[in-house]
Amino acid sequence: MGSRSVRGALYGLLFKYREVGVVSSILFLAVVFYQFNRDFLTLDTGASIASIAAELGIIAIGIAFLMIAGEFDLSVGAVYAVAPMLAIWLLNNGTPFPLAVLAALALGGMVGLFNATVTLVGRIPSFIVTLGTMWMIRGIMLAVTGGFPVRLEADVEWLWIFSEPILGDLRISALWFLGLALLFHFILMGTPYGNWVQAVGGSPATARALGVNVALVKTVNFVISGVLAALAGLIAMSRFKIVEPTAGVGLELEAIASAVIGGSSLAGGVGTILGAALAAFLVGEIRVGLVLVGAPAYWYIGFVGLLLIVVGIINLRVGRRV
Repeated sequence: MGSRSVRGALYGLLFKYREVGVVSSILFLAVVFYQFNRDFLTLDTGASIASIAAELGIIAIGIAFLMIAGEFDLSVGAVYAVAPMLAIWLLNNGTPFPLAVLAALALGGMVGLFNATVTLVGRIPSFIVTLGTMWMIRGIMLAVTGGFPVRLEADVEWLWIFSEPILGDLRISALWFLGLALLFHFILMGTPYGNWVQAVGGSPATARALGVNVALVKTVNFVISGVLAALAGLIAMSRFKIVEPTAGVGLELEAIASAVIGGSSLAGGVGTILGAALAAFLVGEIRVGLVLVGAPAYWYIGFVGLLLIVVGIINLRVGRRV
């Protein structure tokens, strides 16, 4: 009975604080990587992980917020590429920096609005709608660019606000990531809108009966997902000054994986923003750790896939027992 009560307490802890499993994984992998390379547990390595995780983490925040409302967005990888591409075109043609940034973010929001409209009005699963949107955007980019990258030729002073190094390997993008994670955590856990999001994902019929505008909540979350994907693309563009038409391929799956690893349910209604953010940090830790230990780059995808399967099994067992 004692062992059963301990297991029950652990399951209860995981159910109440879904971030616990992610934090445990971060600490476990830190110890493992440290055994192979003593430079892993340093401030510089931590700063590198946070900076690398920022772009994925920002997208994962939007994906998790949308998944909790019961929908998916597979178009974020394409938005990650097309939004900064628009910004580069505008900047190269003399558009002021603030207007170019607003236009790029607006484009991401418009893609989100399009996804929401087709999903809700057409009553088509968002998985199918956003998959189609992704392919449509990719096709347009390849047709416009001929498959060649787009380079920022203009000298833009204000790009530093997205990814300028501020302390060693720590970039401003990590602060964007942290700020957005805290903001959306507060919205989800401390505001009426956050309650609406969870109610809509848990049971749309019940939420509707309680007076929640289900369509509005889902539409807003689709728009948020698109805007955050565009912001992540701008951060990447500010670092490299170039955008490939194939940029962000597979990023949507990494973001969904981060949300799931962080405790979000594929069925909706359950999840945390901090969990998704920590999972993105975990993915960054795996990427940096494998580099430091000299492992082949393709091991990274294998690690993330294995971790996703393990976490999926744990979440299923927790859901059954608690």
